[in-house]
Amino acid sequence: MRKSIETLKNIWNIEDLRQRILITILFVAIYRFGSYVVLPGINPAKLSQLHEQTSEGLLALLNMFSGGAFSNASIFALGIMPYISASIVIQLLAIAVPYFQKLQREGESGRRKINQYTRILTIFILIFQAPSYLINLKMQASAALNASLDWTFFIITSTIILAAGSMFILWLGERITDKGIGNGISLIIMVGIIARLPQAFSGEFVSRLASPGAGGIVMFLLEIVMLILVIAAAILLVQGVRKVPVQYAKRIVGNKQYGGARQYIPLKVNAANVMPIIFAQAIMFIPITIVGFSNTESASNFARAFIDHTSFWYNLVFAILIIVFTWFYTAITINPTQMAEDMKRNNGFIPGIKPGKSTADYIDTIMSRITLPGSIFLAIVAILPAFAGVFGVQAEFAQFFGGTSLLILVGVVLDTLQQVESHLLMRHYDGLLSSGRIKGRSGNVAAY
Repeated sequence: MRKSIETLKNIWNIEDLRQRILITILFVAIYRFGSYVVLPGINPAKLSQLHEQTSEGLLALLNMFSGGAFSNASIFALGIMPYISASIVIQLLAIAVPYFQKLQREGESGRRKINQYTRILTIFILIFQAPSYLINLKMQASAALNASLDWTFFIITSTIILAAGSMFILWLGERITDKGIGNGISLIIMVGIIARLPQAFSGEFVSRLASPGAGGIVMFLLEIVMLILVIAAAILLVQGVRKVPVQYAKRIVGNKQYGGARQYIPLKVNAANVMPIIFAQAIMFIPITIVGFSNTESASNFARAFIDHTSFWYNLVFAILIIVFTWFYTAITINPTQMAEDMKRNNGFIPGIKPGKSTADYIDTIMSRITLPGSIFLAIVAILPAFAGVFGVQAEFAQFFGGTSLLILVGVVLDTLQQVESHLLMRHYDGLLSSGRIKGRSGNVAAY
């Protein structure tokens, strides 16, 4: 306790860090306030059907990522997900289209152009998603719409408002990254997820106590223990690395000696982080998009199996997609040949392995060996909410037992704490933990 108080004092004493934290809190507060600002012409007291629709299934995931703004018919209802979808498309284009590959190699100027294309694509996605959301709103909560409302005028103005709301969230995220602490986009997604936790926690607690056959307080405590174990597993998945030793040859220039030290290449067990789940989740959203938010009851049995995120076929396909995308994403982000060339250029070598092609093959073999168990572990964590639902855990609380939400929470918290600790260590203060430094998603192992 004393150590924690001392750490908080040290954080407050660093002016730059204090300002960054306060700016981050301010921008997050603006985002949370906006999630309760309802679209013009809608009575928020009559949105009960929309709340019911987003209480379970895939729409519950969309609602959670928006921090409840989706079910509130808020100006921020579409959240940051259209931007993430656009980013995924641009990343795929960077693999297949030579023009985007060239932009990636152009450094900062190429990055700016890619960001510009991503924003333009985000706007196009919003132009299609916003009317779909408004049509679903009319189907589910027509009583909430003002009786004197002109539908054509409403859908045009509300589409503009929803698109502007999502772009404003994107702007907030960029300002947090520049002026605040942590990655702004990831932090906004995390805040949206955490905002649903108190309601889900209290709802699960009440349901366990209210129902005689639900197991009572003992079952609830067992759920908490299981949740802690899942969080610990997620931390291991985020931080896990395989360290490959690299020896550097000695070089003497004048009177100074360079090299000779042994360092490590940190090959991550889960090099793709949460991206495979996001890719797979985007594909799994396709059936509900085709069927339509309001027509799930009239869908065929085949389509309904892929709309229900607790069904066997949904989770089987979801897990297979995650494993495939983990291999795919790792293959395009980790380049063993480039790593081997960089080591050779800096007079480094892996002990017992010849420099050049043999080193590249060795790194590729290790990546293949650690990626398979990492991808399977990632797939298991992703489908854990479905297993939690089988054991009677309420849908809202079950979402915190794994999946994208848990990995984003763990990853963003670790990354943010790592940045705070870096500020402390730079000013010669103690770190946040007495047992060692905090490792984020990128690790803290010395690279070659």
